[in-house]
Amino acid sequence: MYFVIREVLEECSKEYIKICSEKYVAVLTSKEWKLQKDNFDMGIDIEPETADILSTTANVNFDSLTGTFCLPNRLNLFEENKFAFALDEKGIVFIDDSGVVEKMVNQIKITRRWKFPSLERFLYDFLDQIIKDDFRLMVNYERELGSIERAITEDEDAMSDRVNDMRGDIRDLKIHYEQLFDLGQIFEENESNFFSEENIRYFHLFLNKVERLRDMSSSIRDYTIQVRDLYKSRLDIKQNRIMTVLTIITSIFMPLTLITGWFGMNFKNMPELDSPIAYPMVFVMCVIIIVGCLIFFKRKKWL
Repeated sequence: MYFVIREVLEECSKEYIKICSEKYVAVLTSKEWKLQKDNFDMGIDIEPETADILSTTANVNFDSLTGTFCLPNRLNLFEENKFAFALDEKGIVFIDDSGVVEKMVNQIKITRRWKFPSLERFLYDFLDQIIKDDFRLMVNYERELGSIERAITEDEDAMSDRVNDMRGDIRDLKIHYEQLFDLGQIFEENESNFFSEENIRYFHLFLNKVERLRDMSSSIRDYTIQVRDLYKSRLDIKQNRIMTVLTIITSIFMPLTLITGWFGMNFKNMPELDSPIAYPMVFVMCVIIIVGCLIFFKRKKWL
């Protein structure tokens, strides 16, 4: 797919790209790129990776910029959308076998209309497509953590495993934002003078957005640690209560065990065994010990 950047993205042929003076956008598969890359006349020293993409990054060549995108799927962060790019002052070429870039570019084509069209404005809108729903995503994470925190304080069954999952998701997103921030800085530095100085502000706007998202992800990750610590402290309190009850029960029955053990020795010369009131006396003694222990523990506020 080939487009020229006018008031809107307008689809064109690859032949038109070669002769036109307008800025262009091309979306190719890796096979198409290998066959057609010489037609774009880019001074590429570092070939963009298309097979094993691990991160979002950019490399400054003598007369071009090349790099890769590795975007976590917001619906399932274990999945990643990967593609490469190469750009110079004339336009940008995306190298994508997944179809993700085609969807994003078509979305820009449908929804964007520019008063002052430029390659920089297109790049801003493309980068903005990557993070457009992330502020809402962060708010949803924060609200979910708040509901889990309330459930923990109210002694309800809380999703401790979910907190750990969220912490991992936020960690992955934070790494993603840091990589996007580095990419945006390379664009803003404009080392090869591909971008006009008056349009560099678009990259600055993008960097501000990514920085806010990065800060939000850091604070939410700290929040997950606080919620996890709260859950552990409430769990410790419950365990301490159980240990307190067990200790009280043990303390009550220890003297009773001593009494039953003492009178259970069955020595021949034990006068208490022949007394008719021995059993009632032992019974009354046991009741007094139990009541006395309960009163003592109550006064100490252990019960």
